[in-house]
Amino acid sequence: MYHFENKVVWITGSSTGIGRAAALAFAEHGADVVIHCNASVEEARKLEEEINRLGRKCLLVQGDVADRQQVEAMAARIDETFGRIDVLINNAGALIQRVRLEELEEELWDRVMNVNLKSVYLVTKASLPLLKRSDKGRVINMTSVAARNGGGFGSIAYGAAKGGVSTMTRGMAKDLIEYKITVNGIAPGIIATPFHDRFTPPDIRAKTLSGIPMGREGTPEETVGAALFLASPYADYITGEIIEVNGGQLMD
Repeated sequence: MYHFENKVVWITGSSTGIGRAAALAFAEHGADVVIHCNASVEEARKLEEEINRLGRKCLLVQGDVADRQQVEAMAARIDETFGRIDVLINNAGALIQRVRLEELEEELWDRVMNVNLKSVYLVTKASLPLLKRSDKGRVINMTSVAARNGGGFGSIAYGAAKGGVSTMTRGMAKDLIEYKITVNGIAPGIIATPFHDRFTPPDIRAKTLSGIPMGREGTPEETVGAALFLASPYADYITGEIIEVNGGQLMD
C-alpha cells in the first residue's frame, strides 16, 4: 500500500488517458494533486471534481507546456497554492500526425519536438525550485516504447522525441541527485487511451497486438502502477531508469 499524504504531485497532460488515471491514483493514495490541461478544459474540470470528492486538494493549471512563459506562470501558481512539488510527472505529449519522412515538414517536426521533448526540459526547470523544497523530490518522465523501436508507421518525429526524453531522463538523474531528486521514466507500449484512438488506425493497432505476448492493449491504470512505485520510498535507490510497460512487446 502506498501512502502519499502531505505530498504534492503535478501531472502534465492529465485531463485524459494515463495522466488522468495517475491523478486519480495519487489522490486515492492521499496526495494533493496539480492537474494540467491545454485545450481539454471540460475533461480537466470533471477530473478536478472527482479529486475533490476524494477529499484531496486539487489545483487545475492550464497552458502550453512548450511555452516558457506559460510554464513559469503555472509553476508560480503551484508555488502560491502549495509552496512545493514532491512529485513531477511529465506526461504531456502528442504524436500530432502520422506522416512518412518524405512528407514530414519542418513545422510538424518542430511541433512534435516541442510538445514531447522541449516541454520536459521547460517544466522540469521551472519546477526545480519547488522540487528542491521536498525532502525527496521525484521526477517521472513518460517516454514510450517508440524510443526503442522507432515507433509505428509515420511516427519518426515522435519516436525521436521520446528517445530524447529517455536520454534526458538519464542526464537529469545525474544532474539532480545532489538535490536528493531522483529522475526515472516510464515507457508505455500500446495503451487503451484517447491518444491511440486518435492517432493509431485500427489496422495498425491490430498488427501491433499480434506482436505482444500478452495479446492485448494495456490500461492506463496498469501504467500508473509504475508511477506509484517510482514516487514511493520503495524506489529511493533507483534513478536514471526506464520502466517498460508494454505487455512483453519489447524485452531487455
